[in-house]
Amino acid sequence: MEVTVSNNEEANGERAAKTGIAAIKMTIAKKGEARIIIATGASQFEMFKVLVKSDIDWSKVTVFHLDEYVGISESHPASFRKYLKERFEQQLPQALKEIYYLDPASDCINSVGSKISEKPIDVAFVGIGENGHLAFNDPPADFNIETPYLIVDLDEGCRQQQVNEGWFPTLEAVPKQAVSMSVKQIMKSQFIICTVPGERKANAVQACIEGEVTNLAPASILQQHDNCSIFLDENSAGLLKNEVGV
Repeated sequence: MEVTVSNNEEANGERAAKTGIAAIKMTIAKKGEARIIIATGASQFEMFKVLVKSDIDWSKVTVFHLDEYVGISESHPASFRKYLKERFEQQLPQALKEIYYLDPASDCINSVGSKISEKPIDVAFVGIGENGHLAFNDPPADFNIETPYLIVDLDEGCRQQQVNEGWFPTLEAVPKQAVSMSVKQIMKSQFIICTVPGERKANAVQACIEGEVTNLAPASILQQHDNCSIFLDENSAGLLKNEVGV
């Protein structure tokens, strides 16, 4: 696991995107295609600005959705399908080879799970939640489940984060369940690009990077991945005790 700290969120997102772009291009050059996982949320805003402007041959890229709330429509302001279409897919200069969205009203756990299992995932873009979650795998996360996707219960800390970031007006409005990619499926990715800006993430970052690997801090599992790059800004890295790359 390699950790890099930038001066601000914009620089942090740019570094994360450029690392991911290089990994995708290298994969296409080697295999003729790339299969990637895309995260959503406020932590990915700056990274997406750079990623969508890259000269990647997107016609050779297949994208898999990381997670989605149960019980909200695609038109809801907090819908991750809406987020991905507006902030990612519609911003690309050309059409993707394929993109698989999670629609909890359908049999997406099996249908998208079957597609993602056909071939290895090359690059995964992820974040870390304020409670240390990875995707929507809140603590205590299941590190052992083999299925690519599962329905998870969202804890109060996770749901409150969504209110704090402005996605929902009240805690009561936040769904209590979501479809999430499993921890094991994420960890199967050849490269993991983890972008984590903001002071509110500092406690989780310290626990997941410098603490023990535990399902009570789900993203701590990233310590065990051979090709994981974590990108922080000075705020999210504020509680780290050890020096990291700048």
